[in-house]
Amino acid sequence: MYRVIISGYSGKMGTVLTKCVKEDESLQLVCGVSKDKLEVSFNAYSKMSDVIETGDVIIDFSHHSCIGDVLDYATKTKTPLVIATTGFNEEELGKILDASKIIPLFHSSNMSLGVNVLVKLVKEAAKMLNGFDIEIIEKHHNLKLDSPSGTAVMIANGIKEVIPESEFTYGRHGRSEKRDVTEVGIHAVRGGTIVGEHTTIFAGHDELVELKHTAQSKDIFAKGAIVAAKFLVNQEPGYYNMNNMLD
Repeated sequence: MYRVIISGYSGKMGTVLTKCVKEDESLQLVCGVSKDKLEVSFNAYSKMSDVIETGDVIIDFSHHSCIGDVLDYATKTKTPLVIATTGFNEEELGKILDASKIIPLFHSSNMSLGVNVLVKLVKEAAKMLNGFDIEIIEKHHNLKLDSPSGTAVMIANGIKEVIPESEFTYGRHGRSEKRDVTEVGIHAVRGGTIVGEHTTIFAGHDELVELKHTAQSKDIFAKGAIVAAKFLVNQEPGYYNMNNMLD
């Protein structure tokens, strides 16, 4: 049985993850950490540095601003860490990479198996549809904070791996010029209770190819994070992502 510490247990995804961990007979929820403490059946803390328990793995669904505290605890206790949080800046990403030299660290902007297959398909399409204009549209609920989504950025970065000259354009408000051939347009829609929808459009001359993934519940992300946690506990220190697990 793997002992799990949840960072960000009181958030929307943290709540779903807590439920999924409790339902998994191979896991034991040790404690939770969140700035907003709730009445729960397990030990809860407001920051990772206050945690006195130890676990086999940490799953982080908190906020990117908490990453320093999470990494400090994980590296000091040598606890494998699954990071499912999005919105990191370059400095924070650098800290994540540094920590992966000390502990096994799994990082993905989207824990859905389907989304990660989508990224692979988008990369293959980008190789074959030479000269097609590429646009990414992401849709999420009206409470989502970061924009564009981490998944949209993940898709865009996948395209850039295949087409290095790609330049990201975030919306086109105020522009009065034609589309550049190197552009990858990235657009965010926020409304209602949309769990998550990502569409990549390849627009050619008189033809259109669309690759799309729709999340129908948040459970897919929590369960993906759990699969990643089980994968990670047996790994050596290093930086891991969905490609490592899927392969």
